Amino acid sequence: MQFTPLTEARFSRRYKRFLADVTLQSGEQACVHCPNTGAMTGCQAPGVTVWLSYHDNPQRKLPWTWELVQIEGDFVCIHSARANQVVEEALASGLLSTLARDRANVRREVALGDASRADFFIEEGRGLYLEVKAVTLHLGRGHGAFPDAVSQRATKHLVELQHAIVQGYRAALVFCVLHGGITDVSPAANIDPVYAAELSQAMRAGLEVYSLFNDISTDGIYPREAYQWEMPN
Repeated sequence: MQFTPLTEARFSRRYKRFLADVTLQSGEQACVHCPNTGAMTGCQAPGVTVWLSYHDNPQRKLPWTWELVQIEGDFVCIHSARANQVVEEALASGLLSTLARDRANVRREVALGDASRADFFIEEGRGLYLEVKAVTLHLGRGHGAFPDAVSQRATKHLVELQHAIVQGYRAALVFCVLHGGITDVSPAANIDPVYAAELSQAMRAGLEVYSLFNDISTDGIYPREAYQWEMPN
């Protein structure tokens, strides 16, 4: 996934979840869109360097969107929706070949359960529901975790994926790592023990879980390698 040219700035503060104040290199202060609903732990220290994309759509209230932040030399993408784009590229390239074979039909945003949607549905055999989660929480020494805050929505998705398995579908979850310093991923049981427990249960029920690692720079985010998780004890 390639970025349009990004603009460097200095981060000041985040507020109201979706807003952030930055200082552009010209010295101008700007309010930018923050496309992330999570806690963004470790990604919003005052003064850190961030990169923004610019959008000249007159219907947008804010022309700038926060894309990247640099933490201790590592690029981190805080734009959560980018994870879906990266995973879709990984599927198309064959990096996740156990989920989608060559020329498999991959559909986006497909109904799952009564009131949810899966990020993708892969039309092979009976079909495979695929959920994507962006990982930016770095616990140190390369260890990453999800979620970065209690997420009832993420737990609900796990329950719905298990229901799909019972109905005869395959189901998978890809943790898309959007932090250049993360080398392994685990559930954040200390933050959301309910999610961690539900994930273990879902894997025992047949949920396939993968970590997708990517090369991240101001040019773009490029899928590098994927690993399937082992069944929990």
